[in-house]
Amino acid sequence: MKGADGYLCQSYFLFAMSVTPTTRKRVTTRRLIEMKASGMPIACLTAYDAISASLLDAAGVDVLLVGDSVGNVVQGYDTTIPVTLEHMIYHTQAVVRSVEHALIVTDMPFMTYQVSPQEAFRNAGRLMKEAGSGAVKLEGGQRVLEAVRLMTENGIPVMAHLGLTPQSIHQFGSYKERGVDEEEADAIKRDAVALQQAGAFAIVLEKIPSALAAEVTKLVDVPTIGIGAGPSCDGQILVWTDMVGMSTEFRPRFVRRYAELHSVITDAVRSYVADVKGRAFPTQEESY
Repeated sequence: MKGADGYLCQSYFLFAMSVTPTTRKRVTTRRLIEMKASGMPIACLTAYDAISASLLDAAGVDVLLVGDSVGNVVQGYDTTIPVTLEHMIYHTQAVVRSVEHALIVTDMPFMTYQVSPQEAFRNAGRLMKEAGSGAVKLEGGQRVLEAVRLMTENGIPVMAHLGLTPQSIHQFGSYKERGVDEEEADAIKRDAVALQQAGAFAIVLEKIPSALAAEVTKLVDVPTIGIGAGPSCDGQILVWTDMVGMSTEFRPRFVRRYAELHSVITDAVRSYVADVKGRAFPTQEESY
């Protein structure tokens, strides 16, 4: 069946786009805290554009993170460092236009919150006002507490991020697991409590030992969202293109691939190219 994979891929996307649950309410920061209290896991994924955001939202994702991983996934950079505030505003606007239910959180990119709490507050305000985000996310512990406090006291919800923090990759020197030694593990636990006290409504825990993530999750009343941090977190997040197998190079063990769209899409495009080259597309029935 020539092009069958292509038709299957198209049918999947059309079906997902048509799903419009009527019983779901908009997810809020308060709802996430209620979900932790009730033991209901929180499903999170990244999104960078309107079509992916619409698909993920319709499928029931609770939180969509407009991540600075857009630098890797969409822009082709090796790290997240080159991503700008204007990039994040642009991509958040696209996501916001197509989402009805999920809470939209936007990453604050490198050097938009490190200079001073006041500058961080102004930049976070732009993400809320110009982009329409529902919350912002920033990396770090003690060094960002004043920025977190200033934002949350003035109406900007903040999701924190501990463990492996990709914007610090040049300082770390690698993407290896964090919190392995006792000193760093204790620092992560202290930072988590301090961030909650500063007003953060959730904390991402990236690539830390599962046992440490379980400890942090018990220490704080706000939800923990894990990525490579084991099953004890209150929620999980993955980069959506990793989860559906859009790429072939990046295969860390914490990414479960729920589809292999790289091969499906490649086969579909090959079928299309063959049909065009062989003058099998379009047919008279596909013409006006």
